[in-house]
Amino acid sequence: MSHHISPKEPWMKTPVELPELPWAKDALAPVISEETINYHYGKHHKAYVDKSKELIAGTELEDKTLEEVIIAAAAARPEKQGLFNNASQVWNHNFYWSCLTPADKSKMPEELKDLLERDFGSVEEFKKKLVDAGMTQFGSGWAWVVVEDGKLAIGKTPNADNLWTDTKKPVLVLDVWEHAYYLDYQNARKAYLDKVVDTIINWDYMLQNIKKYL
Repeated sequence: MSHHISPKEPWMKTPVELPELPWAKDALAPVISEETINYHYGKHHKAYVDKSKELIAGTELEDKTLEEVIIAAAAARPEKQGLFNNASQVWNHNFYWSCLTPADKSKMPEELKDLLERDFGSVEEFKKKLVDAGMTQFGSGWAWVVVEDGKLAIGKTPNADNLWTDTKKPVLVLDVWEHAYYLDYQNARKAYLDKVVDTIINWDYMLQNIKKYL
């Protein structure tokens, strides 16, 4: 997937490093267990960061932001496919953690409810379409909510791909790689997605992202 987005986008300034989680490792339990976070964040996410740093060490990308690294690697594929995969996975995970919040903080603002009703008919229909995107992503990947042409839309990408282009701006993402849910749900991807969407989405963060583009 090609990236046409300008590196001058104001949000494109993430360093290539493992960020702090926005909540304690046990804060999403029982929907996502501390054990899953220990593996998913502490092993998988960290490995993508370490590999990205290793691949840019001593190159012209060494001092660039994560977003600039992803754009450069996307433009140079297939030669830089490994760098793209690792750097893009770092970004997707950084974003995913911010999209989640402990259940007692997961309250949908009226303003967001109105937008979802405008673009999907109802909040229930939005949730159903988002879960469907996660379920119909064959194999590993991501389910996204984006702003496109002034409206909210849902999409999905395989593997490490993301959905930022000049016309699509990501406002929420769900991880449907097996390592995101297998310890807690085994092969029941739908149970994981339903629980996350119903219980631990950071709706305030999603609305904050939408407001950048509407």
